[in-house]
Amino acid sequence: MNKEIIKSERFGEQYSLIHHPSGLDILIWKMENYSTTEAAFATRYGSINTCFKTSETGDFIEVPEGIAHYLEHKLFESEDIPVFELYAQTGASANAFTFFDETAYTFSTSKNWERSLEILLDYVQKPYFTKENVEKERGIIAQEIKMYEDSPSNACFYNMLKAIYKEHPVKIDIAGTVESIAQITPELLYDCYNTFYNLHNMVLSIAGNVDEDKVIEICDRILKPAKDLQLECKFPEEGRGVAKKRVTASFPVGLPLFDLGFKSKACDGMEFERKISIARMALKMLIGSSSPLYQQLFDEGLINSQLGYSAFSCSGSFFVCMVSGESRDPDEVYRRLLVEIERVKKEGFDEETFNIVRKSRYGSIVRMFGSVEGLTDAMTVSYFNGTSVFDEAELLADITAEDCRAALDELFDEENSAISIIEPIKE
Repeated sequence: MNKEIIKSERFGEQYSLIHHPSGLDILIWKMENYSTTEAAFATRYGSINTCFKTSETGDFIEVPEGIAHYLEHKLFESEDIPVFELYAQTGASANAFTFFDETAYTFSTSKNWERSLEILLDYVQKPYFTKENVEKERGIIAQEIKMYEDSPSNACFYNMLKAIYKEHPVKIDIAGTVESIAQITPELLYDCYNTFYNLHNMVLSIAGNVDEDKVIEICDRILKPAKDLQLECKFPEEGRGVAKKRVTASFPVGLPLFDLGFKSKACDGMEFERKISIARMALKMLIGSSSPLYQQLFDEGLINSQLGYSAFSCSGSFFVCMVSGESRDPDEVYRRLLVEIERVKKEGFDEETFNIVRKSRYGSIVRMFGSVEGLTDAMTVSYFNGTSVFDEAELLADITAEDCRAALDELFDEENSAISIIEPIKE
């Protein structure tokens, strides 16, 4: 068993990375005087991983869309006592989520974290899929899919992804479709479980007032050594340009909703950390609530306080910058944003504004050090990216306003952008 201490001299913080003999890597952030403990047992597996192979399968296997989310649902099923009943006995709250490139099982508790950790490690490693219980879940997930289909914001988001991505599976709803989940069988679920829930493809992150030796003792007792499978996922080539520049749909909404999407080249590791830091700062300077463009659009009644922006990606697979909100004229918001981007490409960002935005981002990082949930999530995400929790802060020190301006050509290329609009239903 090997142990590394990951430190930040800048913040005076550290956490442990333990390479367990089972193949699982364990991240522990000890927070003395904190009453809450948060843990996440996560796998590098999400909705986009529908075509894959291992050193044992040889050929690539294609599985139905939505199977990662389906598997997440089914892991809470047990031959014995239901998982949530076990957690109720400890007073912990449990949850799970499936993202595009990750599935995580979590708990949060203010007492008896040791027993909650045992439950977490145990049930995630004991899949129980039968023809009967898989069929029973199908109806539940189909209802969930239909609920998402009835959501204007969800429709707006996925219509945007379908507009900017011609081939990449990120454009498919994480839950899949009613048609795709109809193809899921216990055998397929076991195939995906045995491939992606291998301990070499997973990480355990835990933050709180925990005893590191006790965490290791529990892992020693519950985890069994896993074979290191050589796993490879395949994604279709995604060239320049978009599938559609403009997509509309009608829902019962008061004001039109919109999502503006810009796709750009995927990357990973430190290149990814730098790119997403620049993207977030650029978005805040372009369209954040203190920006000139925001104030102009707000004063003209073209946007309201619901305007938001984000940058998200799967390292090495896709990268998206997005602006979303409500507007009586979404096309004009899109046009004005493109004009502002072109202006900044020529004139650059204001240095004073850049320094304020960078300090604000530092502040967000410092606040995260006081959140067990934030740290657990940050450790997991950075681990899967091959970086550390502290890398963004170190990179921020070297990023300049000129770096942000220079990145606009790639991050906000009009050719790689599209708008999705949800219009009110006409009487």
